[in-house]
Amino acid sequence: MRNLFLNWIVLMALGTTAHASPLSPAPTDAEIQAILTDRIDKQQQSIGIVVGIVDANGRRVVAHGHPAIGDPRPVDGRTVFEIGSITKVFTALLLADAMEQGTLSLGTPVATLLPMSVIMPEDKQTPITLGDLATHMSGLPRLPSNLVPADMSNPYAGYDAAKLHAFLSSHKPLRRPGVEHEYSNLGAGLLGHAIALQAGISYEELVVSRIAAPLGMKDTAITQQPEWAERRAKGHDAAMEPVRDWDLDALQGAGALRSTVDDLLLFLEAAMGKTASPLAPAFATLLATRQPLGNGDGDQQALGWVISGKGDDQFIWHIGGTGGYRSFVGYRPSTGVGVIALSNASTEVGVDDIGRHLLNRNAPLAPPIVKRTAMTIDPARYDAYVGTYRLAPDFELTIFRDGDSLFAQATGQDRLEILPEAEHRFFTKLIDAQISFTLKGDRAQSLTLHQGGRESPAPRVSK
Repeated sequence: MRNLFLNWIVLMALGTTAHASPLSPAPTDAEIQAILTDRIDKQQQSIGIVVGIVDANGRRVVAHGHPAIGDPRPVDGRTVFEIGSITKVFTALLLADAMEQGTLSLGTPVATLLPMSVIMPEDKQTPITLGDLATHMSGLPRLPSNLVPADMSNPYAGYDAAKLHAFLSSHKPLRRPGVEHEYSNLGAGLLGHAIALQAGISYEELVVSRIAAPLGMKDTAITQQPEWAERRAKGHDAAMEPVRDWDLDALQGAGALRSTVDDLLLFLEAAMGKTASPLAPAFATLLATRQPLGNGDGDQQALGWVISGKGDDQFIWHIGGTGGYRSFVGYRPSTGVGVIALSNASTEVGVDDIGRHLLNRNAPLAPPIVKRTAMTIDPARYDAYVGTYRLAPDFELTIFRDGDSLFAQATGQDRLEILPEAEHRFFTKLIDAQISFTLKGDRAQSLTLHQGGRESPAPRVSK
């Protein structure tokens, strides 16, 4: 659910994992504490991180850091974080639960749950179904084109049902549903919206009544709870500056939930079958439907969950991120170990690698981000780079000047300032990504994005 540009490339790399013996034990509390101390105190990649582990010995929580800069209190299992796209697993579970109740099915056309005035972007032979939305196979884009934030620090605020319905009624799809996997916040948000309409209550009420309450999760909700007043973590961006929390409206099913490690451990235990739950059949349904992720690593998209690896190395997971938070939830069936990791900083390194490492000790932790230094050049030279560059058919990167500064802005996302570090090469302080330009004469003809160990070329498409 992150709004940092080029996060789609990060997602492409998340499925890879090193092989390890299924008998390898989970790291000890002391080892986890050392990882968190290094990540926060040395690398300065968060303010506070809380990790939850469930294994054969039960639950345990290891934490380090604070709820906010200047707040001396420690974070713990009751600290409330935004969990971003982990919300999508809850949304898919609502669908699976409705399937168990016999009120919905994977094949239910989305159009049948929306007002008659909404014209879905589909043909009659291939309607977009709830299953398509839950597996990111709907053919809908990552974000709706009419999501134009009034405040980029809270980008989804104000995007209500009327705007969502207007987009659906006017959108011309680039592909038919069921053909290709494309991660879509829009699709997941629409799924939650449609299920809530069918139930006749709000998305939040549905999550609380059908999931949180039955599992005993007292701190999982969207709306600020009075008892959270002294337990809320403050979100921070990658520069460790405080940022606003995010408010989602019609797209709540994509990433609006807030929760704690203690609550998510209850959720994870139920998902793993370690505790008896009325949702056990629905949790099983989540894994029964799978589509290829198409990332070259053999990963699969289940309902909500992503499944990576094979045999004893297989693990089931999801990540999340908002403007000020990062999150990981996952488990490894062969070892019976599950992991939650929540951070109150939206950094590129985040906690994704920590989660994978705790599930598989041979999966490496991310290397420290290289500290880069900006060089001084004449801002007039920036004009050579200004233009639009195409990274994918529906994903472009626009380079533009604002005064004496140069910015990069990806499709549907906030702008980020890029700083020169070498001839024709730039970096941004907020994520570990660099952009190098290839010039012909006095004008750039293409750029290459360097991120996550990948190089992604993009030709210039503007005149």
